[in-house]
Amino acid sequence: MTFRTITGFSNPTVKYLRSLREKKHRKREGVFLAEGLRLLTEALEAGSLPRILVMAEARDQHPLVQALTDAVSAAHGDIILTSPDILAKISGKDNPQSVLGVFADRDVTLEALDRGASSIWLVGQAIRDPGNLGTILRTGDAVGAGGLILLDQCVDPFSVEAVRASMGAVFTQSIVQAGWGEFLPWLRSGDGQLVATSLQTDIDYQSVQYEAPTFLLIGNEAQGLPEEYEAQCDVRVKIPMLGKADSLNAAIATAVMAYEVLNQQRR
Repeated sequence: MTFRTITGFSNPTVKYLRSLREKKHRKREGVFLAEGLRLLTEALEAGSLPRILVMAEARDQHPLVQALTDAVSAAHGDIILTSPDILAKISGKDNPQSVLGVFADRDVTLEALDRGASSIWLVGQAIRDPGNLGTILRTGDAVGAGGLILLDQCVDPFSVEAVRASMGAVFTQSIVQAGWGEFLPWLRSGDGQLVATSLQTDIDYQSVQYEAPTFLLIGNEAQGLPEEYEAQCDVRVKIPMLGKADSLNAAIATAVMAYEVLNQQRR
């Protein structure tokens, strides 16, 4: 097993890794960063290995670290040992995790999706908060969704913040980024019920019989869905709001809807 040691802040590899915190550099290189032993272990269990593994701890300190290094070494990946200070500079955090990985992008196309692979699919429109996006991915994993289709100008699903919030679901869920003009013709070319959460309806979300595969469309955190998008949906439903708030957080609304669909299927 071969390790590479980096001790200088000005090392070109450090500069390269730091650059991957920015979307334009990630897109150019076709990679993204994931930080933390738990997250990298989740990736390993999902069959994803980092191209580069960076560690700031003794190589035999934790058995999970040993499992990671063994797997990356067997795949001829790059393993780097460095100091906590340099890892902090790479991650941009004062208290960085002990391991960090560089992974190949997991973007797929609509055409590559097998809509029959799952009875639940999540669709987010103009989701802007990385925490919400990561949580939506996590919900998708929890309910066995086939993946997450991101429409229009969503936050980067491979940002460090979104990856962290996904708690490993970024490695288990298919992720597609597309425009509405691409998505709707693709959806209508096969089976699929498009369901929107909306304030412009009186249909209770528990009163509908959802059909598989169900595509749950969740709108932007602030504006909700455009009217023209809602008009193209097969069903529009409303989650009851009994207090003063008129809507739920996008990630929470997704979870409520996804579990309603799942519970109908389980019954």
